[in-house]
Amino acid sequence: MVYEDAHTLAFFPLAPATRGHTLVVPRAHSADLWAMDETAAQHLFRTVLLVGGALRAVLRPDGMNVISSAGAAASQSVFHTHVHLVPRRPGDPMGPIWPPKGAGFRDEDDPAADALAARVCAAIGRPGR
Repeated sequence: MVYEDAHTLAFFPLAPATRGHTLVVPRAHSADLWAMDETAAQHLFRTVLLVGGALRAVLRPDGMNVISSAGAAASQSVFHTHVHLVPRRPGDPMGPIWPPKGAGFRDEDDPAADALAARVCAAIGRPGR
């Protein structure tokens, strides 16, 4: 255990991806980030910032992934909200998390991208550009 308060816990997983890999979890159950209420999410991300800042100060990594997968298609295997803080260095065992350049979806090739952006803006309750 590296941190705990009334709302969250932070600890090293049994099989860390890199040195310092830390899990931050809420005490109250929610299946994933989208199932949390705003106050619980604020508590969770307050701890993510606190612990992530401490990891950066102690380990001085070249970067850090902050990962919260939601749903099996996003590789979520534990269905309790959690955030991975993964300190990164070139050549570490984590490897890339994005597809190779040019292999991913290209928004500029999608003729429906503007319509999709408008729908997302409407769902947020804000006018589009």
